[in-house]
Amino acid sequence: MIGGWELILILFVVLILFGGKRLPEFARSLGKGMRAFKKATQGIDEEEEDKE
Repeated sequence: MIGGWELILILFVVLILFGGKRLPEFARSLGKGMRAFKKATQGIDEEEEDKE
């Protein structure tokens, strides 16, 4: 399991790699992608229930 120090180190490395300006843009696109994936998986589950 990832501990507190490891999480801080990972966040620090990401901040250095992407910079402060691109980080919010990256987080926004990641959130949109996760939402689209969730919608797609829920649609598949609903189709399977309709077939049964």
